[in-house]
Amino acid sequence: MSVPDYMQCAEDHQTLLVVVQPVGIVPEENFFQIYKRISSVNQINVRDSQRVLYIRYRHHYPPENNEWGDFQTHRKVVGLITITDCCSAMDWPQTFEKFHLQKEIYGSTLYDSRLFVFGLQGEIAEQSRTDVAFYPSYDDCETVEKRIEDFIESLFIVLESKRLDRATDKSGDKIPLLCVPFEKKDFVGLDTDSRHYKKRCQGRMRKHVGDLCLQAGMLQDSLVHYHMAVELLRSVNDFLWLGAALEGLCSASVIYHYPGGTGGKAGARRAQGSSLPSEAGNRHRPGAQEVLIDPGALTSNGINADTSAEIGRAKNCLSPEDIIDKYKEAISYYSKYKNAGVIELEACVKAVRVLAIQKRSMEASELLQGAVYINLRQLSEEEKIQRYSILSELYERIGFHRKSAFFKRIAAMQCVAPSIPEPGWRACYKLLLETLPGYSLSLDPKDFSKGTHRGWAAVQMRLLHELVYASRRMGNPALSVRHLSFLLQTMLDFLSDQEKKDVTQSLENYTSKCPGTMELITLPDGLKLPPVPFTKLPIVRSVKLLNLPVSLRPQKMKSLLGQNMSTKSPFIYSPIIAHNRGEERSKKIDFQWVQGDVCEVQLMVYNPMPFELRVENMGLLTAGVEFESLPAALSLPAESGLYPVTLVGVPQTTGQITINGYHTSVFGVFSDCLLDNLPGLKTNGCTVEVIPALPRLQISTSLPRSAHTLQPSSGDEISTNVSVQLYNGETQQLVIKLENIGTEPLEKLEVTAKTLSTKEKLYGDFLSWKLEDTLAQFPLKPGNIATFIVNIKVKLDFSCQENLLQDLDDGISVSGLPLSSPFRQIGKPRVESKPINPPESGKAGDFSHVKTLEAILNFKYSGGPGHVEGYYRDLSLGLHVEVEPSVFFTRVSTLPATSTRQCHLLLDVFNSTEHELTISARNNEDLVLHAGECQRMAIQVDKFNFESFPDSPSEGVQFANAKKLEEERQQAKGLEINSKLDICWKIISFNKCREGEASVEGVLNQLVLEHLQLVTIYGTNNVACELLCVRIIIIFLFAGGWFLIKYSCFNTGLKLT
Repeated sequence: MSVPDYMQCAEDHQTLLVVVQPVGIVPEENFFQIYKRISSVNQINVRDSQRVLYIRYRHHYPPENNEWGDFQTHRKVVGLITITDCCSAMDWPQTFEKFHLQKEIYGSTLYDSRLFVFGLQGEIAEQSRTDVAFYPSYDDCETVEKRIEDFIESLFIVLESKRLDRATDKSGDKIPLLCVPFEKKDFVGLDTDSRHYKKRCQGRMRKHVGDLCLQAGMLQDSLVHYHMAVELLRSVNDFLWLGAALEGLCSASVIYHYPGGTGGKAGARRAQGSSLPSEAGNRHRPGAQEVLIDPGALTSNGINADTSAEIGRAKNCLSPEDIIDKYKEAISYYSKYKNAGVIELEACVKAVRVLAIQKRSMEASELLQGAVYINLRQLSEEEKIQRYSILSELYERIGFHRKSAFFKRIAAMQCVAPSIPEPGWRACYKLLLETLPGYSLSLDPKDFSKGTHRGWAAVQMRLLHELVYASRRMGNPALSVRHLSFLLQTMLDFLSDQEKKDVTQSLENYTSKCPGTMELITLPDGLKLPPVPFTKLPIVRSVKLLNLPVSLRPQKMKSLLGQNMSTKSPFIYSPIIAHNRGEERSKKIDFQWVQGDVCEVQLMVYNPMPFELRVENMGLLTAGVEFESLPAALSLPAESGLYPVTLVGVPQTTGQITINGYHTSVFGVFSDCLLDNLPGLKTNGCTVEVIPALPRLQISTSLPRSAHTLQPSSGDEISTNVSVQLYNGETQQLVIKLENIGTEPLEKLEVTAKTLSTKEKLYGDFLSWKLEDTLAQFPLKPGNIATFIVNIKVKLDFSCQENLLQDLDDGISVSGLPLSSPFRQIGKPRVESKPINPPESGKAGDFSHVKTLEAILNFKYSGGPGHVEGYYRDLSLGLHVEVEPSVFFTRVSTLPATSTRQCHLLLDVFNSTEHELTISARNNEDLVLHAGECQRMAIQVDKFNFESFPDSPSEGVQFANAKKLEEERQQAKGLEINSKLDICWKIISFNKCREGEASVEGVLNQLVLEHLQLVTIYGTNNVACELLCVRIIIIFLFAGGWFLIKYSCFNTGLKLT
């Protein structure tokens, strides 16, 4: 026997072998349709008996194996069923002749045969024959199963007659010597009358009868015969047949202990008709003894009414442990014969299947390892594939998964061996897929993101490369791309730099013809290959949802209950609610996005490749809100380290939007990477609220942009900064164009201004505007522009500091005390001795120092659906004003006029600019000052009545409040005086005349204010008191100096100054 049957198992010893073959040309589909129906009838209950007959069908069986039918009867073809197509009566004789020729192949062993004819109708088909069945078509053959049952019954009749014939042979008759094919030449010339020869014949026949009993469903009888055969054959050292007797004994015991079978199909065999029902509880009793029963106890039909005798017969059955020992003994006997290699191999396979059920994996592995080295004849490639596949299956059954995968991979490689004219790449690919579990390899990339890597990476990469190559040779480029993508994604950490380059180059070559997609690939056998997203190309370490720019962030209008007041619960605090809200905050962001506005998500990515990585079509994957993703393309340097990448998109509707991941296109493979599948990812949350659309305001001004960036203490961000240079006292208009660049109308606008803290004292309104003119242009439709005008007026202190006296040589003072004649003409200071702008220009007291004023204009605006929901936006404009000094009042004094209700205000004016300057006052002539020149101007003014101003604080008032009240009173007096003087300066040397106001508000001290105050005396002789005061003042005036005059009015008792 040269062709092993690797599918054999111990229970096959009780089956009858029936071959089903086509005669002539029969379509394969039709043949297997009938073969499937025939093979479904694989066991029947024998009439008038408790026995069950089992049938084993084969559609191909080597005739040389049939020659070993006497050695083991289950190898003998006892039935033949042929299927043929015959459409006309003329073809019938030839068809029937072919049927007879087919029978001759197995003729020496056949018990019975049948011919199924399809398509023939008429007189011939109407003939009633037992060996031929006629059917009009393959679909109209309802009685096939019934005819098969009748056929099996006929086989049983022949089998039973042969069993009875062999079992009733008496010792007086000459028993023939059963031989295997290679023994016939060895027994030529032997003494057939010797006792040794007769025992050999008896032992072999007893073993043969045991096979027939087992096939006939008489399990206990077969056990007795096998025991007797073992004793007889052992006594004559007939090792080959002794091994067969031991194997038969093992098979019968396996059938008894494991009625479900050992072939791997659970429940394939039923224990119905078991002749040992009462022993079910004792089947696994260890140490069962081989107790021989008197052959006279056997009956002709295997049925004995005395059940106690049957219980005794169960002791002939081997225990599970003894089964394996006897199998090993039988295999050792087979190994003595070179021509029994197939028998030895099949016995190993049967024993391994039993060990697998007993979960004795190590012993099974030893048997299999021995089976691998059993020397058979030169096997064909197909037989090699079958051998390695069965070895793989057996290793799998005993739990040796990696060993199983090893042999299955060898079988796969055998499918495409160079000696095969037409390599079976599909079979190779299928077998390679089956090896994956053994190497801890799954085609689902999610399995590789869970903890540490399992399995040997080098072997796994080799296997994946073979899958790629096999799928390419199959002509399936999409499959090649999927496997190569999987290799790159899951084995990236184990690839060398050169391997990374080679794999990516191959992938690009494949994807140029068939791009990689995120679709499931379904194989013909139903296996589904999941998509492979490139989550490592690039590697994403963190995902952060970005807030909108400050100028576009929506703000919620405060309600009456307060901005942060929650009305969802009547309780102030609930631990349950607090816990739930904490979970929401872990994923939900505390800012909002706006419908229709570009929103950003920042990813920190890393390129693990040793070369530049180009990522195309990178965009966001979202859920919950309709979202328009705006894809980006980027190029990451080799092993770049963490690199920020910003992905943008526009939400089209409102609600809760969740960022689920991102999509990319790398090396021609499109990937959808979900954040849940990214290990070690850091994120600030993935869900954000999208509020209704708001208008977008863009401002442009008539002033140039500033290089100075304002840093407000509140932390607000300034969207635009502008700057302007003005002289102290100058006023300029700031024209602001408000353009609605959004898609919603701008309906509401509020403007506020905030001056940043400065050490400079500012007089008057720095910024002023009329909002009504702008609001008249509202609502502002998208694309329209409105104009808003702001007046910038800088009015700082015009007084000169103390150290300016060092730069002037004539002793002019700001104190109001006479250091020289009041009528002396003031000349230019010696500017050449000390420059106007010394290097220490930043220190206090430098009259040429440039002052800085900064303010923020804040625009609150709203409109569209967002306004309905109570949202608005803030836009801030930063204003940087550099104030250069124009004129200084270096000295201020007063002189009396001819009228007691008037006086002369004397101002020493210094031109601190580099240009010629004209200064004027109300009802006075213009005074021209050259650069750096100082002159005195006298202004006749009416004295002021300050009775309407608040009185000086009393002594009981606290010091801080008193000082503040006094400052406010003095400031109000200065403002009143300045409004009457109307002092202005003008510089005409510029292309456009520049002019401004020169204010004396910060220049007037307490003494000067008292001189400018109108003194009114209320008494009985008001006129006399006034004349007295004038005389005294004039007298002291001509005396040559200024003195503090204190006198009393004796008429009224008032003290006057």
